[in-house]
Amino acid sequence: MTQTQGGGQPQLAKTLSTVQLWGIAVGLVISGEYFGWSYGWGSAGTLGFIITALFVAMMYTTFIFSFTELTSAIPHAGGPFAYARAGLGETGAYFAGMATLIEFVFAPPAIALAIGAYLNIQFPGLDPKVAAVGAYVVFMALNIVGVAFAATFELVVTLIAIFELLVFMGVVAPGFRMSNLTAGGWSGQDAFTWGAIPGMFAAIPFAIWFFLAIEGVAMAAEEAKDPKRSIPRAYIAGILTLVALAMGVMVFAAGAGDWTQLANINDPLPQAMRYIVGDSSGWLHMLVWLGLFGLVASFHGIILGYSRQIFALARAGYLPPALAAIHPRFKTPHRAILAGGVVGIIAIFSDSFITIGGQPLTANIVTMAVFGAIVMYILSMASLFRLRRTQPDMPRSYVTPFYPVFPAFAMGAAIICLIAMTYYNFTVAVIFVAIMLLGYVYFRMTRSQRNAAAMPQVG
Repeated sequence: MTQTQGGGQPQLAKTLSTVQLWGIAVGLVISGEYFGWSYGWGSAGTLGFIITALFVAMMYTTFIFSFTELTSAIPHAGGPFAYARAGLGETGAYFAGMATLIEFVFAPPAIALAIGAYLNIQFPGLDPKVAAVGAYVVFMALNIVGVAFAATFELVVTLIAIFELLVFMGVVAPGFRMSNLTAGGWSGQDAFTWGAIPGMFAAIPFAIWFFLAIEGVAMAAEEAKDPKRSIPRAYIAGILTLVALAMGVMVFAAGAGDWTQLANINDPLPQAMRYIVGDSSGWLHMLVWLGLFGLVASFHGIILGYSRQIFALARAGYLPPALAAIHPRFKTPHRAILAGGVVGIIAIFSDSFITIGGQPLTANIVTMAVFGAIVMYILSMASLFRLRRTQPDMPRSYVTPFYPVFPAFAMGAAIICLIAMTYYNFTVAVIFVAIMLLGYVYFRMTRSQRNAAAMPQVG
């Protein structure tokens, strides 16, 4: 186990197995199955949202089958940043890296506040924001202690979260009624009309929330024992697991009772289960308590993701090099972990006095994270196409099936999502662009810093 490699560059230890990578892939996302997605019902209705979610699921499936080619060929902690650097050059690498950073730094504060709000229900005297900060402290510490320990913890809580989703589906299944699912299912109407289409487009961010951040496994690729074999297996198993869970949870929740009462709340699953088993059932209380594991799995996994992105960008000179330091004992990027945590904690306490579009800050940071993700997806597919042309002989242990159809569909779908999100979230889109441009100013001013940092060889 070494800390540096040629030129004194800091390196990460290779400790992760295929199962641990699968746990990270699913764990990064699984909180999206517990909350957030049901807001899509408010604009699209149940049936309209199923169409939107299927479209987004197709985008993610084709994206992951294509993205895996990049991840296995270039197993680098920078993930999309490294792929864009190889395929699109320095400027493309900046935009891909910054978009990924926005995605992974902006998602954790929202999840931390959800954890805090949940704990406040169980312990009313506990301030949700204090609990959210406590979550940051605990899980940053776990990530600093070591990636193998962190990945094992992630696998355990992910398995518990999956089990709980299966319990939910099993408990509500006897009370499932198709009439509940279809009533007002097209943006409030029983039959499809063209008027339902705008609501389906408006619901895109909530469908993306089902799958957001699965690509974070790419940031752990440099720590995989056998990345060229383990990453494709973990990614493909992960996306199939998530598609099955997302569709199952959505359909069973909608069929349990009056779905309109679940469309604007943060706990749709326990409320749906209440329709079937009542308020005093032990099943309900177990779901409410163990639902925390879904939030913890995503929160913990995304901390791992943002820290590796900060580390990779700093190591390559795109961020201050000091952020690329590796802990001498634990061999983890401790400064990168702490830096992302500082940004998240500031966001948590900014919630009270910053509003965007009439909503508190935390109501918009998920949308901000989705903007980062969509831009990164587009640039990643552009990198794949470019590398196929410019480096046809690059060793590729995994090759995208149905090329170029899969990456073209993923890229086209992502562009559609970006246009729809910009239309329905224009203020957040402007702020996203402003952040990207401010970062670009730093990028233009630090060429010598990047020249001094050679891209390490990994594989």
